[in-house]
Amino acid sequence: MEFKNLADQIINKTKLAGATDCDIVLAKGSSKSIAYRFGKVEDVEESVSRTFGIRALVGQKQSFVSSSNFEGKNIDILVSKVVEMAKLAPEDDTACLASPSQLETKFVDLDLCQENETKTELMIENVKKCEDAALSSDGIKNSEGSGASYGTSEFFLATSHGFMGGYKSSSNSISCSVIAGEGVQMERDYDYSSAIHYEDLAEPEQIGKNAANLTLSRLNPRKVESCKTSVVLDKRISGRIVNYVASAISGNAIARGTSFLKDSLNKQIFRKNISIIDDPKIVRGKNSSLFDGEGVKNQKTELVNNGILKTWILNTATAKKLNLKTTGHASRSIGAPPGTGTNNLFMANGIISYEDLMGSINTGFYATELIGMGVNLVTGDFSVGASGYWIENGEKIFPVSEVTIASNLKEMFLNLSAANDLEFKYGTNAPTLCIENMTLAGK
Repeated sequence: MEFKNLADQIINKTKLAGATDCDIVLAKGSSKSIAYRFGKVEDVEESVSRTFGIRALVGQKQSFVSSSNFEGKNIDILVSKVVEMAKLAPEDDTACLASPSQLETKFVDLDLCQENETKTELMIENVKKCEDAALSSDGIKNSEGSGASYGTSEFFLATSHGFMGGYKSSSNSISCSVIAGEGVQMERDYDYSSAIHYEDLAEPEQIGKNAANLTLSRLNPRKVESCKTSVVLDKRISGRIVNYVASAISGNAIARGTSFLKDSLNKQIFRKNISIIDDPKIVRGKNSSLFDGEGVKNQKTELVNNGILKTWILNTATAKKLNLKTTGHASRSIGAPPGTGTNNLFMANGIISYEDLMGSINTGFYATELIGMGVNLVTGDFSVGASGYWIENGEKIFPVSEVTIASNLKEMFLNLSAANDLEFKYGTNAPTLCIENMTLAGK
């Protein structure tokens, strides 16, 4: 109610100041975090924020302002300023609000906010358990520490053509990073868990043990010869493939013609058993939302179905550029125009088990970390540093570091197989993936 009344006031003032249309974004949040290392709390941080942004349209001109000062006098100044700025802005034939017929009117409960705050004392207890479990493993020599966080946020959107809606969400996390080995032979790794509700977090002791085991398994890495080989992407990094697809089919990239997939709509880009889905309506989903950043209805969307690219990712502006309709993928931040983005993005399970996928590989590379940003989404060229393990006869037999894996994303997509071990742990998720015939540059 606090945001609703304020939004009403700002909309009325902005219209009276000369705006044809406008929308208001209001947000507030609080967060706290604990840093813990070697039995001591190193840092406790807490923050609270409260901000708003105004978009004013005068015909097909638009401008934006934002502030954290909610005093009436400041709001009046900003309203006047944003309208005057809009009058001086260049014409933009995509500057408009979403169509009223596309707006969300039924708000479902997705259970995105836990009822009670996660207590600081519990967070401290958990980071202690987490690091203690890691340091109890033989061979772990040092710790980069463990950490925990808790936060809440509220997002509210109102438009001059009648949309008003908002929702609250919470977040919890526990993490641990440790070091094994000595001198130049030291290795580090980590594990973490994050969830909307505290009760959905992994046990802190398990997180610590996982961090220790992953670190120890990286000791004494070897070099391997350059070759053409199959590359397996661990679930920690396989979601990057899905993100490359999403970036390449975003409305802005397609409208500018700067995507290697610009001519691929309704064409086969993956093997027939691969599907990629965005679902904003997952209960307790990490990135779930009741509506998109323009108030438009959002829904489960198959971006790729049985290997065929089915849609672009569009907001109202990019849809208008392409003479299409928005797909309900507008993202929104304070004081900026709507962008495009996804919610709970994932690649669906494949048709084989992890064991069968690994068992099909005589020799290959199992990647657990990708290093660098060597991906060109205009051409699809892919070349990144990596570390992980060498595979022989379906088994990881020794750690490998300082290699580069390379190919072209179009070829990678068509040579990709997915296991059926999908988990929803990250913002973007995918099962374990195997990509055949990649170039591995080693010694």
